[in-house]
Amino acid sequence: MDCTKQDYVVALAGNPNAGKSTVFNALTGLKQHTGNWPGKTVLQARGRFTHQGYDFILVDLPGTYSLLASSLEEQVARDFICFGRPDVTVVVVDATCLERHLNLVLQVTEVTNKVVVCLNLMDEARRKKMVIDVPALAAELGLPVVPTAARKGEGLARLKDAIAAVATGTLHPVPTPIVYDAAIEAAAGRLARELQPLLRDRVNARWVALRLLEGDAAIIDAIREFLGMELEAPGTKLQLKEVLA
Repeated sequence: MDCTKQDYVVALAGNPNAGKSTVFNALTGLKQHTGNWPGKTVLQARGRFTHQGYDFILVDLPGTYSLLASSLEEQVARDFICFGRPDVTVVVVDATCLERHLNLVLQVTEVTNKVVVCLNLMDEARRKKMVIDVPALAAELGLPVVPTAARKGEGLARLKDAIAAVATGTLHPVPTPIVYDAAIEAAAGRLARELQPLLRDRVNARWVALRLLEGDAAIIDAIREFLGMELEAPGTKLQLKEVLA
């Protein structure tokens, strides 16, 4: 399943039990391949679909509650979203408990703006007499939000439309920025400016700055491995010490 220049890579992310695998199966049908992630014991599933004349490779990531990974499965999902540079990241959320699932959506938007929200299990929401204002949710997030009931095939054509629009650049989502308190914003801004020459748009500099400020060793190691260099370039280490002081 090697990518060609015509292939767009789509990451499929979501909390466990959001129906992500059902979405994956519905989109790809029998055009699937499974194996392990390189150097990992975690299962990797990939599939293909064609839409509007474009070819897409869909990568079904392990279920994760957060990009602040605590398990091997979550680390795999985080690393692919952050460093794999997919053309689109589809975040599958459970329409019946948005307050829990939107946390992952917000974290993904700090990494990339190429995000589509798949509002799945809408049939369950209807059964529970829940009403979701989808246009209002999309406006609040600054992202395309597509309601689906994947096990019934509902909304999948619209989901493919949204994926194709973002992948090809027809649609440019503008996620609502997450704003922290003034001290964190100032520190992140200063550190991001120091990091930008090193990162050269390979990773979102603001996201890396926030992770460094958190001091999460696992994430820092993953960033360092991806870049193939130390993050403490001239000036950066001093800047980091200053903003942490």
